[in-house]
Amino acid sequence: MIDGLISGRLYGTAQVRTGQHGTHFVTCRVRATAGDSESLFVNVIAFDDIVKDALQALDDGDSVSLAGALTPKVWTDKQGNVKPALDMVAHAVLTAYHVQQKRRAVRGESDDADPLDPEPLDDGDL
Repeated sequence: MIDGLISGRLYGTAQVRTGQHGTHFVTCRVRATAGDSESLFVNVIAFDDIVKDALQALDDGDSVSLAGALTPKVWTDKQGNVKPALDMVAHAVLTAYHVQQKRRAVRGESDDADPLDPEPLDDGDL
């Protein structure tokens, strides 16, 4: 098993599914940029409630970082070209919303501060 961290943009929206035993899980696809500037699709599945809720709150194109178990795969496109892909079982998630929450906590602000009216960043925040 490879434990990895990927960052990219959500491709489509997260889908809630039900397993054979009635358990719920979330699946989604993340488009990440590989080292050669080529896009790589990561097929994500999440069972943890916090990760599921965070993925469901995101929209198509939102930035996200995920940590979890990775499995490398390949797929063949319509032209017969072999392309890389990854499958991930996500156990942790980080979004721009989470970063804002952590900054507020460090500043000693409450969680009910207006997330649509963030304080301006200074050089120390970066």
